[in-house]
Amino acid sequence: MSTLTRLSAVAVSIAAAGLLAAPSYAADGTPHVVFVQNDDPSGNAVIAYDRTPSGGLTQVGSYPTGGLGGVLAGSAVDHLASEGSLTYDAGSGLLFAVNAGSDTVTVFAVHGDQLVRTQVIGSGGAFPVSVTADGGRVFVLNARGGGSVQGYRIAAGRLVRIAAWHRGLGLDPTQTPEFTSTPGQIGFTPDGSQLVVTTKNGGNSVLVYRVRPGRLRQPVATSLPGTVPFGFAFDPAGHLALTEAGPNAVVTFTVGGDGSLTALDSAATGQAATCWLVANGGTVYASNAGSASLSGYAVGAGGGLTALGDTATDPGTVDATVSSDGAYLYAQTGATGTVDAFSIATDGSLTDTGSVIVPDAVGGEGIVAL
Repeated sequence: MSTLTRLSAVAVSIAAAGLLAAPSYAADGTPHVVFVQNDDPSGNAVIAYDRTPSGGLTQVGSYPTGGLGGVLAGSAVDHLASEGSLTYDAGSGLLFAVNAGSDTVTVFAVHGDQLVRTQVIGSGGAFPVSVTADGGRVFVLNARGGGSVQGYRIAAGRLVRIAAWHRGLGLDPTQTPEFTSTPGQIGFTPDGSQLVVTTKNGGNSVLVYRVRPGRLRQPVATSLPGTVPFGFAFDPAGHLALTEAGPNAVVTFTVGGDGSLTALDSAATGQAATCWLVANGGTVYASNAGSASLSGYAVGAGGGLTALGDTATDPGTVDATVSSDGAYLYAQTGATGTVDAFSIATDGSLTDTGSVIVPDAVGGEGIVAL
């Protein structure tokens, strides 16, 4: 091969590599980005990654939250033992991160793939593990001290605590092991009128709160004995899909206007430690920490579940997210602090597109894809 030919080949390779590493952009010109919380007990941070055209991730920034990560007793790959510890609110353009080790919540303004920290505020309880936002309202779930819920209003890009939006969960703070006895997730129903809270083994129940202006009603509790209800998501029809870590299953419910749940279907994953759940339209994916896998299910019009198969991940599969365009799924794997990337086919199947190791993120949880 001539020198000129060799140089041309090298130039083509360099150009191709640059193309693969370049950001992927949404229709509005903003980059597709993935934010990952490392939950580092010595100093929590959110790591920003641009998505490449092939679905891979390229680190573009690291942003200290101004708080500390935390570790629940007995946890290994899932220090917070929760879902939704990092949440993006499209209406306000804000990203919310919990600092479990310092009992605070950090507010970031999102500018493309860059973050600006605007506030660090008390969580209204001990050891915050999950946060949700809708319609200018933000609610935080605290895990210790028997568990609690605290609500806020968004005003001028900052959080204002609402005293009337505080409720204790009344769980036993001495129950062990701690990481399975604390609450798992908080989230709004699709219409924003109700809040859903899972209690895991602390109460083996799902709590539904009616949210009124200036008021948070007492919850309606649905008892699910021995199931350890953990993570959840909603499909476009409004069905609640929920993981049960006890039987390692995915179940579906309707949520009534009065807060009651009506069971629709249940499917055993056949995997171990089925705890987290993410939805992509009418498909849901459950994370199985003990089996290093994701289990996919199609949710039918009546809430029925059809298994789509299991996909292997790195060890310790925990929290996961789907990109805003529905093209990619990103799963945190806590054993090594890795994020695994998968493309999503039209039939719901997943194809591995690579992984990245997140700095100081072994056992970390909290991930958002835009």
